[in-house]
Amino acid sequence: MPGTKASGRPGGNPDLKKYCFTTDRDEPLRERLQIRVPASMKKELETKDNWQEFVRQAIAEKLKNA
Repeated sequence: MPGTKASGRPGGNPDLKKYCFTTDRDEPLRERLQIRVPASMKKELETKDNWQEFVRQAIAEKLKNA
């Protein structure tokens, strides 16, 4: 159970802020988007380094030009 002696460190980690996720983005990535693509497209995307950011940039570029 959370908050009990059996749950790990009593009182939690006082240095938690030191280990929190940080970003340099203007807006946090909180929303989720699901799309269906062919298996071949997914396979090709996953070969790219940081493919999630590649997809975000492609969508942003398409929206800017729309």
